[in-house]
Amino acid sequence: MLDPKTGLPPRFLRTPDAARFLGISIRTLEKHRTYGTGPTYRKIGGRIVYTLDDLQGWTENGVRRWRVRKTLGSELFCVIPFLRR
Repeated sequence: MLDPKTGLPPRFLRTPDAARFLGISIRTLEKHRTYGTGPTYRKIGGRIVYTLDDLQGWTENGVRRWRVRKTLGSELFCVIPFLRR
């Protein structure tokens, strides 16, 4: 995703590019924004934009990890619950 004019990655992504980057539909990203569960966004000149750092941070927030918890000598595998912002 390099800018053809500068050869640098874009500083901000608009909603269609941000959705493509995340691998979700534009509408899903819009719903997350409406419900307050999506990545941090900015309005610049009336346009919604996202930074790559904010998008990557939002995806990291949704990571689920397995953890081993020992209880009475046996091992139980538990999923750490997903916490919404």
